[in-house]
Amino acid sequence: MTSYIQTRVHGAVAEIVLDRPKALNALDASMIRDMYVPLLQWRDDETIEAVLVTSASDRAFCAGGDIKTVRQDSLDGDHAAVHEFFASEYRLNALIAEYPKPYIALIDGHAMGGGLGISVHGSVRVVTERAALAMPETAIGFFPDIGASHFLPRLTGATGMYLGLTGARASAADAITAGLATHFVPSERLAELADDLRTGDIEAALGKHVQDAPVSDLAARMAEIDRVFGSGTVPEMVARLTGDDEWTVRTRGALTSLSPTSLWVTAELIRRGAALTLEQCLAMELALGAEITRSHDFIEGVRAVLVDKDRNPRWSPDTLAGVDPTLIEALFVQAGRAAR
Repeated sequence: MTSYIQTRVHGAVAEIVLDRPKALNALDASMIRDMYVPLLQWRDDETIEAVLVTSASDRAFCAGGDIKTVRQDSLDGDHAAVHEFFASEYRLNALIAEYPKPYIALIDGHAMGGGLGISVHGSVRVVTERAALAMPETAIGFFPDIGASHFLPRLTGATGMYLGLTGARASAADAITAGLATHFVPSERLAELADDLRTGDIEAALGKHVQDAPVSDLAARMAEIDRVFGSGTVPEMVARLTGDDEWTVRTRGALTSLSPTSLWVTAELIRRGAALTLEQCLAMELALGAEITRSHDFIEGVRAVLVDKDRNPRWSPDTLAGVDPTLIEALFVQAGRAAR
């Protein structure tokens, strides 16, 4: 079978190339496996000193996980396959987060959902002006996973809650401001940076090519983001969005159109994740996913966004006020039991 993951070794630097351009490198089960196996081997190989992750696509680093297959497995009642997909993906995320060697991701284009799972957990995340990072799961009736319940609450201020709830896209400058990325390099210099990184002198390569990031819109909005998203329930956050400027209107529109249940779940997930280890967060997400992937909103959300693409999901309940907080609490209690 043809692999969508290509591996190369350049002296002391091993490289993973994401090579599924027609799907914008969306991770399927085979890609997760084909990343995990060499990473595990290189971790214990004394001749390998660093890992570089690049993309063969000129449009994306990685657009997320193969969520359409997850939906179909859920519809078919194959919940074991759903569990195995997420368990394998989260195992990969944990391996990257614990990697004892420099793990360098070059992000030039879209990095969404699972794409952040194979980049944000690494030690070096380089972005270009073409980068767009997001966790858009609330638009499909799901929640930010791949360890997002751990890294989102640890971003600057309340940006993690804002990005997790709204699915807003962070530019390169926004990603650096928030803490999603570590370095900025212009897109036109990325290929040269990659070549220099392959020589093994990571610090020299970054020092040669890294530049100051452009001005961040997120930085200019930080005080407002903290005021709106720093505390309270999602309905209380919406109530604070009273202005008529473009950002406020757009943000209010997102919070009143995305899956109400997903928004409640996401807010609680991020709050709980602030006090948990990554291992605990991944266990919580895996247990939650077992329930959410069977839900009406997940099946309907993926249909509307990725299958029929009519962008007209019918949520149940269809308003934030219609969500019963006791049911959300019960969901987390059940997930907590399953994660033990």
